[in-house]
Amino acid sequence: MTLTIRPATLSDEDAIVTANAALALESESIRLDESTLRRGVRAILEDSQKGFYTIAERDGRAVGQTLITFEYSDWRCGFYWWIQSVYVQPEARGAGVFRSIFNHLRDLATANPEVIGLRLYAEHENKSAHRVYRSVGMIEEPYGMFGLYPLPGRLNQIGFAGSKAAHP
Repeated sequence: MTLTIRPATLSDEDAIVTANAALALESESIRLDESTLRRGVRAILEDSQKGFYTIAERDGRAVGQTLITFEYSDWRCGFYWWIQSVYVQPEARGAGVFRSIFNHLRDLATANPEVIGLRLYAEHENKSAHRVYRSVGMIEEPYGMFGLYPLPGRLNQIGFAGSKAAHP
């Protein structure tokens, strides 16, 4: 049962959509609109300027994934790779799947002189995720996160207008 870490391809679209929907439900109790989610996943799979997915595969089946998006820092003259959409299938948790993906991404980032760091955000209450991220060498940064989503007059991805705090 060897774990393989590889770049995602268009053939992974269904698995990524399913995992992202499960992630949203599990982490934020949100049911994502599948059509919007599918368009978003496909946009990344078709345009590497937006980011890239990495898949952890065991016996030909996706058991974990991450999405990398890019943030340029003028202060540091380089890119942060943001680790997003982290999901490990429940039956594969605790077996080093995220650690393997993270080590792979860290090695890719280190080999790219334009990348200056890796970042991610996690729900404040998700203490088990915090422990995992610390165990791979990540540290909690001193920034809080603020946002304006959706923009005024726009419906968000789950079909309501207003902030996250406005929905149950």
